[in-house]
Amino acid sequence: MKSVLIIGLGRFGQHLCKKMAEMKNEIMVIDVVEENVEAVMPIVTSAKIGDCTNEEVLKSLGVANFDVCFVCIGTNFQSSLEITSLLKENGAKYVVSKATRDIQAKFLLRNGADEVVYPDRDIAEKTAVRFSASHVYDYIEFSEDFSVFEIPVHREWIGKSIKEVNFRAKYRVSILGYKIGENTQLMPMADHVFREEEHLMILGRVDDVEKLLEMFEHEKDKRKW
Repeated sequence: MKSVLIIGLGRFGQHLCKKMAEMKNEIMVIDVVEENVEAVMPIVTSAKIGDCTNEEVLKSLGVANFDVCFVCIGTNFQSSLEITSLLKENGAKYVVSKATRDIQAKFLLRNGADEVVYPDRDIAEKTAVRFSASHVYDYIEFSEDFSVFEIPVHREWIGKSIKEVNFRAKYRVSILGYKIGENTQLMPMADHVFREEEHLMILGRVDDVEKLLEMFEHEKDKRKW
């Protein structure tokens, strides 16, 4: 459990707040709009209405006491920049600021942000990958080269174990786990037998995963004939 401060309760800030609450973190929120603060009151530890570009308001929050401070202001970059800088000046341990463009990220990092997130860009990229590939249910990017993909079980694997398929050596990707409905099992043993209803979570280089996914396309083409 961590102590977090969330500044700005637009769509991203509210979603972040709800998820942080689900994960049992202690949360303080602040926003200039009263309705935004009231929307999350039942799930946070404390809440305040105020403008964090005012240094006195920011100081009153005791920012040095939080493990992470999030700056979730998306519509007013000047305010986001000022608040990011003030947080560091007042002893914030770790500041994560929201950006919508690379140029914003550069300024935020120069002015105190320890990390910058691009929620709109990240969602767009994830959605593009998911819907461009016919056999990808979900996708998480680790780096430019490595990603996690959620894929179905190919017909030729059904009834065989991971060891029998020789999965890692044959496809150059690793199986992190599998899902059946809402149930997830991580790090399956080599004697795990593939079932048709499973979704596999695999980690590998993007180009290796793409080669693996070509199997599904070839199978689909065979069925047409």
